[in-house]
Amino acid sequence: MADQQIKLLEKAIKEIQDQAEKFGLDFFPMRFELCPADILYTFGAYGMPTRFSHWSFGKAFYRLKTQYDYNLSRIYELIINSDPCYAFLLDGNSLLQNKLVIAHVFAHSDFFKNNVHFAHTNRQMVETMAVHAQRIREYEFKYGRNEVEIFLDAVLALQEHINPYRLIKEPERQKPAEENKPETPYDDLWSLEDKDEPKLPVKEKKFPAEPEKDLLQFLMQHGHYLEDWQRDIIAMVREEVLYFWPQLETKIMNEGWATYWHVRIIRALDLSEEEAVEFAKMHSQVVQPSRMSLNPYLLGMKIFESIEKRWDQENKGESGREKIFEVRELENDISFIRNYLTEELVEELDLYLYQKVGHEWKIVEKDWIKVREGIVNKLVNCGYPYIVVEDGDYLGKGELYLRHCYEDRELDVPYLEKTLPYVYLLWGKPVHLETVIEGTTILFTYDGRKNSRQILRKDKK
Repeated sequence: MADQQIKLLEKAIKEIQDQAEKFGLDFFPMRFELCPADILYTFGAYGMPTRFSHWSFGKAFYRLKTQYDYNLSRIYELIINSDPCYAFLLDGNSLLQNKLVIAHVFAHSDFFKNNVHFAHTNRQMVETMAVHAQRIREYEFKYGRNEVEIFLDAVLALQEHINPYRLIKEPERQKPAEENKPETPYDDLWSLEDKDEPKLPVKEKKFPAEPEKDLLQFLMQHGHYLEDWQRDIIAMVREEVLYFWPQLETKIMNEGWATYWHVRIIRALDLSEEEAVEFAKMHSQVVQPSRMSLNPYLLGMKIFESIEKRWDQENKGESGREKIFEVRELENDISFIRNYLTEELVEELDLYLYQKVGHEWKIVEKDWIKVREGIVNKLVNCGYPYIVVEDGDYLGKGELYLRHCYEDRELDVPYLEKTLPYVYLLWGKPVHLETVIEGTTILFTYDGRKNSRQILRKDKK
């Protein structure tokens, strides 16, 4: 890019930042980088500028790059949730395209900084991932690249099965003998009363005591034959998924917030007639509806606009603008949709539920409340199956019993049967998974050699 174009871009960044601050956006210090397409799509595939190497990231890169080469799609924005916040601009973009991206990412940074679900985010994850990548390279050198990649295949196949809502529980430790010494000279006297009491049989404790959602952590802590380097890899992958999780559970809000603000910031700039037309075309592409999926940019923006309009009209003691800043701070996608998606918006956006009936996809529901709840249901656990560890010592043989918390969404059976061997690799003993298929509760088992199925019960109709 020529020096003159860089100066124009730097000027645009300053103007957009000033305008964003006038609107009340509160963001991290911003760092912008111009990148060629290959670099940008590498970052997009890996999710970060620095991350460990795995074939699945390469697969994602070639898919993104092919779509770009054939002009089927392009990454307009790439921003890293960090402090300072890094945003990457495509050097092939026009000045106005980059202006839109700049306005968009300033709003993203505001969201990252202020939404409560990001409160515990590791803002230095770029550096952390670089350290992870180095450790994994060292394991590849020590144990063999193929051995490490096979293990990573297993961990990444299960990476979404975590519990982001609590801290890691440290394994209980036995007290050293010296910690069990009497605290006072009289403690032994008090303990004499207990010695003559009849001892009741000790009830065998369930393992785990309660169903455990964090499968990855459970396998890391209790896998029978894992070596230290393998437990370390699980811990690193889990830490990275925890970093990305708030972005998964606020995608509609986050993109809607950024879209809402890029419209207002760009319109506040002094655009030429030609730039105004170009911006209108670009924005229409961003918010174009889809027949088969939700466009988070469109849906999120429309809900924020609806909230602002309703609060202004109803005069609830705060302006609509104040209300959307409050919503931005407190909600995630589930509460955002459930609390603020209205009947009018469902009708305006022509939202509906559909499913495959026979060989055809058909609309099955247009009632706005059922549509809203249908959208919410698909957002639970960020859309991933909710699976818990029921028993880590099933049949008294150390086997693993998992249960799918079924809520009218069946598991993909071929995918399930391909995934169980990965769980077996990490656990080290036979694994079982209970789920519901076509109204029948079935137990899937993998014993290290083959998959099998057992009907547990048929639901009564």
